[in-house]
Amino acid sequence: MPIPSPQVRGRLLRVLAALGVWMAAAGPARADRAPNILFIFADDLTCQALSCYDDERRLLDTPNIDRLAREGMRFDRCLVTNSICGPSRATILTGKYSHKNGFYNNANCRFDGSQPTFPKMLQAAGWQTAIVGKWHLVSDPTGFDHWQVLPGQGIYYNPPMLTPAGKEVQRGYVTDVITDLSIRWLRQRDPDRPFLLMAQHKAPHREWAPAVRHLGWDGDRPHAEPATLFDDFAGRSRAVAEHDMGLDRTFTRLDAKLRAPPGIEGDDLAAWNAYYAPRNAAFEAAAPAGAELVRWRYQRYMHDYLACVKAVDESVGRLLDELDDQGIADETVVVLSSDQGFFLGEHGWFDKRWIFEESLRAPLLVRWPGLTPPGSTCGKIVSLVDFAPTFLALARLPLPADLQGRALQPLLAGDTAADWRTSLYYRYYEFPAPHHVRPHRGVVTDRHKLVHYEGDLDEWELLDREADPHETRSFHDDPAYADTRRALEAELERLAREVDDLGPVPREAYGDAPFPAAAAGGR
Repeated sequence: MPIPSPQVRGRLLRVLAALGVWMAAAGPARADRAPNILFIFADDLTCQALSCYDDERRLLDTPNIDRLAREGMRFDRCLVTNSICGPSRATILTGKYSHKNGFYNNANCRFDGSQPTFPKMLQAAGWQTAIVGKWHLVSDPTGFDHWQVLPGQGIYYNPPMLTPAGKEVQRGYVTDVITDLSIRWLRQRDPDRPFLLMAQHKAPHREWAPAVRHLGWDGDRPHAEPATLFDDFAGRSRAVAEHDMGLDRTFTRLDAKLRAPPGIEGDDLAAWNAYYAPRNAAFEAAAPAGAELVRWRYQRYMHDYLACVKAVDESVGRLLDELDDQGIADETVVVLSSDQGFFLGEHGWFDKRWIFEESLRAPLLVRWPGLTPPGSTCGKIVSLVDFAPTFLALARLPLPADLQGRALQPLLAGDTAADWRTSLYYRYYEFPAPHHVRPHRGVVTDRHKLVHYEGDLDEWELLDREADPHETRSFHDDPAYADTRRALEAELERLAREVDDLGPVPREAYGDAPFPAAAAGGR
């Protein structure tokens, strides 16, 4: 029987995969095996920084990440359920919301490694499983044959890493180190078994320390400012104005590179000082204040954050090349995402946490040879809670009944999925440290967001992304939105029931510091 053409085989694979069946794109030799998974995960990587997302500011070219978009699918509404690092990671591993997996915040939570996770299920089914890089869940990783992770947040230069045998210092820049170790594992794995490799970067997390090779990458050109850099929060909830994550108030000397980052030494430190010292001296001499200080900090922030993204982009290129060199690109699903989005000066902010778009939306690119149409996009609301069921379905394993997400295979196959979700439940807890972002919960649709700021504040906002794309106004008390508000209130309650978030919130969910009693009794 003649082998069908790649075009015919691709169409057949998309139909089969939509039905939960996998036939490897590499041909008959691999037809009995599920594809490998390479999961590339960055920390605080936002869509505005990636050229494949066509942000209006065009801040950076990311050719290797763009290659993934060109060869796979770009998701335009991948939303998180709790916009903060550790909770997002716990959601990915478990396929459950924070109130179900027990990891609410970065302040005092410890991941319960005894609970079911998708890596454990893959491992039990005979997969090789490995994680390299940022873990950030306090307890040791479980469900991995190999793990080599940063302690806590990790550092950018000469990072210590934890292994089952103890701590060891890796020499070099952290993004390069994680890439090198990931490639080493790929070369040492058993080629006869499918694998899961989670290559998880620290970058571009605060304090955004660039690799020495990227110092001055932008030639000191000014980066376009966001329209809301000087947002005054007029007509908004007090919760928005009372933040502590602004370029005008929270930017430290380490953030501004007026101090060198921890761990840097030798030739790297000399190169660092050669670049920053004269620029810092000019800044100190000018002593800008007010709006000019915010503008200076924004430009320094963009130089540093985007330089960190450049290194992540280079890492993606190296990992994709390694798959090509090993001849396994056609039998490996590559997923690139982040634990949430990030503010690049919008509303005058850095960091994340809020239900607002820049924080809520994470990049998601998937290259699945034989299933995903190259260069395709998806505008459906998907979420990090969907990753675990997607990976389990890919491995042809049964989905536990208590998973709270859905497998993405129909969308990845180009199906319109008429029954797909049209709204998502969101809940953030950590307060007051470190950025004084009020706990809030809300419902998100394609156009609207209804937000309730909890505790003694007890205020609401209604956002309309069509009427106000920058989310600078609340329409909650506008009579013209009365019907919309009632519909969103009903949907919020329906979603709370659906995800079973109806009971009281544990006191420790908010962090270590006291929180007003009004928030402790429930929603």
